[in-house]
Amino acid sequence: MTENARTASANMTTTPPKRKLNWRPVDIVIMAILGIATGFIFVVWNNIGYAWFTAMDSLTPGLGGLAVGIWLLGGVLGGLIIRKPGAAILVEVIAASVSAALGSQWGPETLYSGLAQGLGAELIFFLFAYRRFNLFVATLSGIGAGVGAWTLELFLSPNLAKSLEFNIIYLVCVVISGAILAGVVGFYLMKSLAKTGALDRFSAGREQRA
Repeated sequence: MTENARTASANMTTTPPKRKLNWRPVDIVIMAILGIATGFIFVVWNNIGYAWFTAMDSLTPGLGGLAVGIWLLGGVLGGLIIRKPGAAILVEVIAASVSAALGSQWGPETLYSGLAQGLGAELIFFLFAYRRFNLFVATLSGIGAGVGAWTLELFLSPNLAKSLEFNIIYLVCVVISGAILAGVVGFYLMKSLAKTGALDRFSAGREQRA
C-alpha cells in the first residue's frame, strides 16, 4: 500500500461521516408527537410538581427549584431523538403550548418558559455540533434548559427583587433538577423508546440495535 493510500485509509477510519441536518417529513411528525406527548406530561406535573414546589419552597426559599426538571423534559427529548437544529426548541414550545391550552395556571407565560427552556437545551446540542447524544450531553442539555428557565424567571417573575441567597439556592436546585429529571430521565426514556422499535428511522433507534 502506498503512503497516499495509507493516509486516505486512516482518514476514512478516523473522520466521522458528515451528518445530514436537514429536516425530513418523519422528523416533523415525530416532533409534533413528542411535543404533544410531553405537553400532557406537563399538564399532569402542573398540579403535582407545583404542590411539591410550594412545599419545598416553604421549607427553604429557593428549594422548590428541585421540582422544575420535569418541565424541561421536552427540549432534551427533542434534541436526543430528532438530532436536528431547532428540535429541542420546537418540541419544548409545542409541549408548553399544549400545557397552556389545557389550562396551565401560568397562562401565556407558559409559552415564554417553553421558549427559554428550549433555547437552553438547544444551545448544548449546538455546542456539540449535533454529533454527540450520550448521557453526558443529555445531562448538560437538562442543565442548559434549567439555566434558561431560571434566567427567564429572574425577569418575568419577582425573583429579581428577591434576595441573592434565594436566587443562588433556586439556581442550584433548578440545575440539579434539570440534570436529573430532564437530562438523565430524558436519556433513559429515549433508550427505552428505541428498544420498542419506535425510533427505527432515527439514529437513536439504530444505535440501540447496534
